[in-house]
Amino acid sequence: MTTAGTRLERRIRRDFPEPGSAPEVLRILDALPDAAGHDREVLRSERVRAAIVLLAEGDIGRFRRAVELAEVDWRDLLLDAELADADWPDRLDTELGPEHPGA
Repeated sequence: MTTAGTRLERRIRRDFPEPGSAPEVLRILDALPDAAGHDREVLRSERVRAAIVLLAEGDIGRFRRAVELAEVDWRDLLLDAELADADWPDRLDTELGPEHPGA
């Protein structure tokens, strides 16, 4: 599953504007489920991918640490990114914009 054209991709391109950075971030996110070797569907979810991007705050080092955390325990990642509670869809809308603009 690729994030191309999604609200998450727009956020990645905004947060990682250096040439080649956004495509590399997208590549790493796309490879994460297979690299981790477990919880593949969860690691493909927008929620987990967004948690990584939000924790990174545009810093590639922080991004890599967030990816490592996701590989070890994606639940801790969600806690750190404040996406573990029931209001996580609202937080994603706030951070990324509405899932379906104009809907």
